[in-house]
Amino acid sequence: MSDSLPSFEDTTDFGNADRGFLGALVPGVVRAEDGGVIWDNDAYAFLKGDCPDTAHPSLWRQGQLSARQGLYEVTDGIFQVRGLDISNMTLVEGERGVIVIDPLISVETAAAALALYREHRGDRPVTGVIYTHSHGDHFGGVRGVLPHGTEEGVPILAPAGFLEHAVSENVYAGNAMTRRASYMYGVGLPKAPDGQIGVGLGQGTSTGTISLIPPTVDITETGQQETVDGVRIVFQLTPGTEAPSEMNFLFPDRRALCLAENATHNMHNVLTLRGAVVRDSRIWAHYLDEAIEFFHGQYDVGFASHHWPTWGHDNVVRFLSEQRDLYAYMHDQTLRLLNEGCTGVEIAERIELPPALEKAWHARGYYGSLSHNSKAIYQRYLGWYDGNPAHLWEHPPVELARRYVDVAGGPAEALAKARRYAEDGDPRFAATLLAHVVFADPGNEEAKEALAGVYEKLGHGAENATWRNFYLRGAQELRQGVTGDMVDVTNPEMAMALTVPMLIDSIAIAIDGPRAWDDDLTIDLVLLDVPTDAGERHRLTLHNGALTHRVIAEPREPAGLTLSLGKAQLLGLLAGKSLQELGIGVEGDPALLTRLFSYVTKPDPRFPVVTP
Repeated sequence: MSDSLPSFEDTTDFGNADRGFLGALVPGVVRAEDGGVIWDNDAYAFLKGDCPDTAHPSLWRQGQLSARQGLYEVTDGIFQVRGLDISNMTLVEGERGVIVIDPLISVETAAAALALYREHRGDRPVTGVIYTHSHGDHFGGVRGVLPHGTEEGVPILAPAGFLEHAVSENVYAGNAMTRRASYMYGVGLPKAPDGQIGVGLGQGTSTGTISLIPPTVDITETGQQETVDGVRIVFQLTPGTEAPSEMNFLFPDRRALCLAENATHNMHNVLTLRGAVVRDSRIWAHYLDEAIEFFHGQYDVGFASHHWPTWGHDNVVRFLSEQRDLYAYMHDQTLRLLNEGCTGVEIAERIELPPALEKAWHARGYYGSLSHNSKAIYQRYLGWYDGNPAHLWEHPPVELARRYVDVAGGPAEALAKARRYAEDGDPRFAATLLAHVVFADPGNEEAKEALAGVYEKLGHGAENATWRNFYLRGAQELRQGVTGDMVDVTNPEMAMALTVPMLIDSIAIAIDGPRAWDDDLTIDLVLLDVPTDAGERHRLTLHNGALTHRVIAEPREPAGLTLSLGKAQLLGLLAGKSLQELGIGVEGDPALLTRLFSYVTKPDPRFPVVTP
């Protein structure tokens, strides 16, 4: 990461972050029904002080800006609640009530945000909801603004493909992604000058109840116009940018442009450290350029689902142009170096931003980074393999570690050499060597403590918040083991939003293939609540350890077991209830279901990361 920083004397962002302030939630704490704290913005009060030696000054500045909390007026009739979750809730006043854009992660924080708005603007009903895109921090709290029984007649708008992406992202690789997310967001780290000071995109993620109400209005094309509660909205679809399903939109009568999460006050991730499908930085830049032209001259303020707005048409154009250039430059220069024969790691060391982008605060790598974004772009085009035969069939981590330690002269000598590298100002290789010592002998407490110290040093020097959290969480787990609760992204309402094929896929990826190799069975699921005369028949086939499925009309051969059921009953089966207590129709041998479920594994959400 570059040490070339913009001027700290430029306080424009601070003025914009404070502009329009109407009032804060006091205290800035949100609790669950049982009294447990699910959000505590007051814990970041220490950021009001000067930057300590345990934090990068640029990241400290970002934390000071992102930790601001309260209700803010963006422009006439448009307000934002910021600092009550990682994301912002935006509220647009209509003829009868208020339209909610992106109701945060948790039901509890969303309800608190709406209550704060109503405290200052009156008890207006929610007359519309807009999801800007398919990430959980932009829809999970919807039941906090539309409790059960209040959603009838309220339009819920979302970009095409929203539901599929919203409910599937954390299903297939959910356990691994959730575990890694605990590192990325610093879950369990103390909020302190030497601990978690934010995540760059906001301060952290709330831990309350996640909900989802399916959209009722799909935005399917750029230029589509909708009127909600008397408010005109013009949409721009931006699929494949920051999310697979995303959109920008304009309020022409308010001269305000919503940029979703396509342009925020930091360099974003092309590939998040928690894991995801690699995003397309080329198409990201294209849609930002399209937004500049498509909405030109029609707005005086641009706001997003994170951070603070930008006022003044020319200022927004400059902001969008620099964000566009940022993603285009990363993409094109990575491809240039890739085509010269550089590997992803080599590109990450060589690539640097143009001076104008280096000096733009909003292009700094607080959440994404130039280093890991360039590696992600390399991965998108060429995959994990760098072309060097030496890397084609390497030993797995533990076996590789044992050989490294042996070459270094044994554990004691490897530990001594690692300490010398750390003392000589090369903590990067010290971490590499110490990690090998730990993986070769996870009981070596001296090596674990030395590695924790190096991770701590690397974390305190990182400008990128997610790098800092990864390093500090790694240090914490080396010293204390895996502690604290893992974030739970499952809940019945989210499960109900999964399609039947997604539910079957969730079973398939949990099958212990080697144990199921020799079994061969077929089960038909006839879904009775699908609007067809005979229901929809899904045939599940377990063969050679693989569970596959397809929709069939009339079976050529009968299945070994046929279950006639509704989707809610299917969810009950997956939750462990019996056929009898669910009242499911059975034809054939019910023992086949027991056999199938006997192969289903449950992954450990607390698997080791910094130790083998």
